[in-house]
Amino acid sequence: MIVDIPGFKKIEIHHLVCDYNGTIANNGKLIEGVDILINKLSEKISVYVITADTFGTVEKELQNTKCTVIKIEKNNQADQKLKLIRKLNPENTVAFGNGRNDELMLKESIIGIGILENEGIYTKNLLSADILCKSIIDAFELLTIPNKLIATLRN
Repeated sequence: MIVDIPGFKKIEIHHLVCDYNGTIANNGKLIEGVDILINKLSEKISVYVITADTFGTVEKELQNTKCTVIKIEKNNQADQKLKLIRKLNPENTVAFGNGRNDELMLKESIIGIGILENEGIYTKNLLSADILCKSIIDAFELLTIPNKLIATLRN
């Protein structure tokens, strides 16, 4: 997916990396409508969900979605998420996150989108992210309706 953002840059998005709890899920349950949006977006780019799976529900909740689930260790989560962004290539990867362990991946990715859902957002993410969305649905719309992304980042 190529998005030409006037006054910013032309970006080629190949991957989306999403945090799970607090970002696309609340209390271990996928937020309504996210499965449909993941499946729609996965027709254009690869979607990854990275999580320590605090509630033990990620595989069940995402069983009908076209995404790759990556479970990480409980320690050094921020570094594990950053390693994934670097492995995929930060210049082609967008990241969604809300927690303290998402700060590095939001900062490193071509576009970091902080999500302010029910769990809240780690305040340092406000400076690490390029965009803050009030819901995960709004964040997905930035990618499924690229003109919204252009309107937000153009100069």
